Amino acid sequence: MIIKTSPPVRILTIAGSDSSGGAGVQADIKTISALGGYALSAITAITAQSTQSVDAIQLTPPELVRAQIRAALDDIGVDAIKIGMLGDAFIAASVADVLHDVTVPIILDPVMVATSGDTLLEDDAIQVLRARLIPMARLITPNIPEAETLSGQKITNLRGQRAAAEALLSMGPRAVLIKGGHGKGDTLIDFLLWGKGEAVLESQRIDTQNTHGTGCTLASAIAVFLAQQLSLTDAVRMARRYVRGAIKNAPGFGAGHGPLDHGWVNTGERL
Repeated sequence: MIIKTSPPVRILTIAGSDSSGGAGVQADIKTISALGGYALSAITAITAQSTQSVDAIQLTPPELVRAQIRAALDDIGVDAIKIGMLGDAFIAASVADVLHDVTVPIILDPVMVATSGDTLLEDDAIQVLRARLIPMARLITPNIPEAETLSGQKITNLRGQRAAAEALLSMGPRAVLIKGGHGKGDTLIDFLLWGKGEAVLESQRIDTQNTHGTGCTLASAIAVFLAQQLSLTDAVRMARRYVRGAIKNAPGFGAGHGPLDHGWVNTGERL
């Protein structure tokens, strides 16, 4: 079931542009629109990207990133914010500056590496993430390699996910979701931790190469559901179902990690 509100919830995505259309701002806008939201965007980088590689990156000047965000906040307004690719420390700091007094939920997907394996975040930006952006977040959604880098904890099992989540929670976010897509075995385990509880979210791993943009899609879906006033656990569960459906209905485009079908929920199927 898709929850539609009138007027629709307003979601600002702060992320890079993916020319292949499978991840980044393009995936975010498709997700937000499919789930009944209104998407605004602040583009942090332009990438020349395919399902196989990232061939070129041009970062947006920090002052222009700040201006895009300010324009969205000051005119249309936002009900939730999703942050993805930031590129470098200057952009990360600029985003932190302009968002320092916002009160809407911020979902931070700490994009460091593309599905193809190409680096999307410079090393000097990691400290800005830790010190300034993570503490602002309602939820951060790292995958296992990202969680290891940010927390300093090695993750090989659920115990490792829990330890890393605890380390990340101590940095100030209200909740942490460590995604298990990079784990092994037939069962995919996502681990959600917040101040008063935790949830182990299990699902059958889907054997497919069509996973380009899954992290962007999940974070954007959570942003929509939180803006629609779902609880944290319900928002995460609904977003996981949406992403699984988008993977299962993937069109099979490209020779590498193919994109998802973000519009599958509008074909009559249910979450």
